[in-house]
Amino acid sequence: MRPAIATVCSLEAPLEAVLEDYAAGQVNAVDLWLGHVDAMVKAQGITAVRDRLEAQGIAAVAASFQGGLLTSQGEARREHWRQFGERLALCRDLGAPVLVVAGDAFGPLGEQDLSRLAASLVEAAKQAGDAGVRLALEFDARASFPNNLQSAVAVVEQVASPALGLCLDWFHFTVGPSKSLDLWLLTKDNLAHVQLSDIADVPREMAADADRILPGEGASPPDDLVSRLREIGYAGAVAVELLNPALWRVPPRQFGEIAMTALRRVLGQASM
Repeated sequence: MRPAIATVCSLEAPLEAVLEDYAAGQVNAVDLWLGHVDAMVKAQGITAVRDRLEAQGIAAVAASFQGGLLTSQGEARREHWRQFGERLALCRDLGAPVLVVAGDAFGPLGEQDLSRLAASLVEAAKQAGDAGVRLALEFDARASFPNNLQSAVAVVEQVASPALGLCLDWFHFTVGPSKSLDLWLLTKDNLAHVQLSDIADVPREMAADADRILPGEGASPPDDLVSRLREIGYAGAVAVELLNPALWRVPPRQFGEIAMTALRRVLGQASM
């Protein structure tokens, strides 16, 4: 397992500063927040992002996230798929092997919607495979489908493409209808990326992104998940991902040091 930090944890700082400060805090792998990347590319170009990663000795282990691919229609769909093509090229150019795809099918879904969702993932996986990038479908506990690990595994198995795997976000696993027993569905073949956070001491039905805290410091420590990752020999990235506005104000260097220490402790790598 490769410990990483998602740059969204320091959303209020520009990506250039985040990378420099994370590197100073002994972070050598990041899950790139695409909003961060888009801003830096617009201002300085893709070469500047690649050069900054290389200069700081940081690997982009994933990019998060691409939305709107599953059930959107009309002009919105065309725009999302245009953006998807650009982001596949971006991942390829930055050496990011995984692109997280949001499971953002909300509202009532009919048979046509489910068919569109399946066809979208087949096409997305084909395009990703051609670009040398693997997609990681992230189920969302608030979505209509899939909103749990069991359903997400079934969707990925239905597509049956090596270019499509799962992104397991521990927050969505914990607050949604997933069960601990579902972790046995994870394999080293179907799991593409992991995002970790713990949850403040609130009922899980009421938990929001603002209640995400460092892994191992709240009411939902990911011990069962880490055990399963070891059992299957998972060798991919495990990234701390906190969409918590209170933590965005912590200086990136300080956050990177604290978050990496907490993550290594949870993964049993505290001495590394």
